[in-house]
Amino acid sequence: MLQLGHMEEERTFDSLMKQEFISVVVQDPQFHREDFWHAHCDYEIHLHTNSMCFRKKVSCVRRRYSEFVWLRQRLQHNAVLMDLPKLPPWNPFFSVRKPLQLKERIEGLQSFLEIVLQTPLLLSDSCLHLFLQSDLSVSKMEACASGRTRYSVAYAIQHSDCQRHASPSDHSDDESTKSSAGLDYSSEGGMRGSHTPNRQ
Repeated sequence: MLQLGHMEEERTFDSLMKQEFISVVVQDPQFHREDFWHAHCDYEIHLHTNSMCFRKKVSCVRRRYSEFVWLRQRLQHNAVLMDLPKLPPWNPFFSVRKPLQLKERIEGLQSFLEIVLQTPLLLSDSCLHLFLQSDLSVSKMEACASGRTRYSVAYAIQHSDCQRHASPSDHSDDESTKSSAGLDYSSEGGMRGSHTPNRQ
């Protein structure tokens, strides 16, 4: 009877697990020109889930390629032995005016997130949650995840208003949109490099 009860519990648990879902969609690329030499494209990330791992069940943020690069680096740092999925390769000639390039970029970014979100170990990473459900900049995500802000990860997510890089109202923690190391994340590798009209 004990064994039967244990099997019943396992079936109930499996049933609950099967009912959980995490759906992510990368869409709506938008081109932003910063000045004559610098521009970038960002993408809407729409998350819909009933997973207990997420505070918000529906969220929508905008992220650029360089922020995906940052996320992958942080996840790799926190899960050293894990082989993470790759991002679509950096392309110095990437242009939002080339539909095939844009389509491949969007599909690659979505595939990356889908694999990450199917990896239970990564679902507890604060950087992932801030990336997907807050509008903090890279420097503020780093600071928040490491406990160097007055607001918590939960607060940052709960008070996100889906405005690009909005801060959770605590102006004493304001920083520039550069990283804490003073690097500008306008280009794909993390720092601004050669002057190319279409940043990614």
